[in-house]
Amino acid sequence: MELDTLLRHYFDTTDLATLDEGAFERGVERLGTAFGMEKEPGRRFALWSLLHTLGDAPDPAVAFKDPRERRAAETYARATSRATEN
Repeated sequence: MELDTLLRHYFDTTDLATLDEGAFERGVERLGTAFGMEKEPGRRFALWSLLHTLGDAPDPAVAFKDPRERRAAETYARATSRATEN
């Protein structure tokens, strides 16, 4: 999944800074719905990662039943947290 494709699909733009609050919230809601319905693990992780980046991802313990997927999400969350601290 390409980031620009995801942004265009859920937000109708690749530049989130151009969205008003309502449009942003609607895009996040659509993204969250897609995440909840997605069955393919790789696509689910990609959608969850984007939700995490946008500050609206469910906790990995809730989002992923498979222990490997949960650990991957936890590792991703820690890595992005460290990256933003620097």
